Amino acid sequence: MTVLLIILCLILLGVVIVQIGRVTELSDRIRGEREAQKSSDFWNSRLLVVFMVLFLGATFWSAYKYKNFMLGYGPHTAASEHGPSLDNIFLVTLIATGIVFVLTQILLFWYAYKYRDQEGRGRTLFMPHDNRLELIWTAVPAIVMAFLVLQGINVWNEVMADVDEDEEYVHIEATGFQFGWALRYPGPDGKLGSRNYKRITGTNPLGQVWEDQANLDDFQPSEIVLPKGKKVRVRITARDVLHNFNLPHFRMKMDAVPGMPTHIVFTPSMTTEEYRQKLRDYEEYQEPYDPEDPEGPKKWEAFDYELACAELCGKGHFSMRKIVRIVEEDEYEAWLAEQQSYYFQTVRNSDEDPFKGQILDAEVKQRSEEFEAAVTMALTSENEADRVLELDYIYFATGTAELEENSKYQLSDLANFLTENEEIRVELSGHTDNTGDPAFNRELSLKRAQAVKNYLADQGVKQDRLIARGYGDIKPKDTNDSEEGRANNRRTELKIL
Repeated sequence: MTVLLIILCLILLGVVIVQIGRVTELSDRIRGEREAQKSSDFWNSRLLVVFMVLFLGATFWSAYKYKNFMLGYGPHTAASEHGPSLDNIFLVTLIATGIVFVLTQILLFWYAYKYRDQEGRGRTLFMPHDNRLELIWTAVPAIVMAFLVLQGINVWNEVMADVDEDEEYVHIEATGFQFGWALRYPGPDGKLGSRNYKRITGTNPLGQVWEDQANLDDFQPSEIVLPKGKKVRVRITARDVLHNFNLPHFRMKMDAVPGMPTHIVFTPSMTTEEYRQKLRDYEEYQEPYDPEDPEGPKKWEAFDYELACAELCGKGHFSMRKIVRIVEEDEYEAWLAEQQSYYFQTVRNSDEDPFKGQILDAEVKQRSEEFEAAVTMALTSENEADRVLELDYIYFATGTAELEENSKYQLSDLANFLTENEEIRVELSGHTDNTGDPAFNRELSLKRAQAVKNYLADQGVKQDRLIARGYGDIKPKDTNDSEEGRANNRRTELKIL
């Protein structure tokens, strides 16, 4: 109904305008063509001057009113080290073009007023050519343009300079797709693994080549988190159509082109929290972020840096926005420590995993660190239960006491621990589920504990420090009514005596 009323009002307005035009035309015929022309010139020349004053006044008023929302002004100074150079170029360009803009507008409307048709005025002088005038209006813009271009080249070279090979920096990757960004960080090795677009699948959205072990610790977060004061290099590409990697608050903007990687380099100079505190000092940012929730966070409290796509890539363009958080170095390191490898979360031991069934170096290292942390806690704890450790990575062939090859890694960690702590005595215990004959299970569990004891003895650990016991199914840690529970009950444990 509302739309229909608006349409009817527009039609009515059109009819009124047409009728006014007809009335004016009839009036001109009655007064005579010459009188009508004089009246038109009189009013139009003066109205043009009034329009000029209102137009220029509105231009300056709106610029002043909204200056605290524009990048480069008010609280929105650049949040990167190179940003002020770009802001300065824009300011100089604005001043140069602004002067020309104001002068041309004044001359345009003033001439329309000054050279209006008047009684007794002779013909206006027409100058088809003037060398001196043409030299001036060619030379002055050329000089100004040369100055702006030279200044721009210097800033461009500063902004687009790549990192040195031996330089310390944060390296991340952003891949655009309709309609989103896929982010990738290197893991502890500091290297981004290789990619191949032919490898792209539902579980491998970036086409990472899993045979390249540099990929195994890479992770894919949902937001960009970066440390303040550290140089960042972003490798940018696209999976389908053109996108644009735009970080407006850092004055960085670069196209994302399928098949042609680009990059940007910048150094954040202000954390997200520091930027919020700047906004806090301005009245405009004390208003509620959500007008429908006046009790909710204010604009300065809800502020976040953002990654946007500055290319019009389709209807879902808006959804490419991602949060960018700039934090202090210690907070960044803590965030890194929480991130999980995409490979180990999604691909490990699946049909896409080329290392399925193998133990990787990264897993060996991780398990060693877990074991070291566990025994450290056990040695310092006064709780007897904490002194019992489950040896999760010791494996036996089904129904036998034969150690599998992959058990050697944890057995080596255990042997090293006992070698370094010669005063410690331990109990090695085997446990089974309740499947089968209880007597057989107890004997099997004892043989398995003895197999671990024998391995440690072969590594030089004295046998009088080792006790082997088999408990069979009498000490379950989980239910025996499910396969998962029975698997948890089949275990080898270490008790520090």
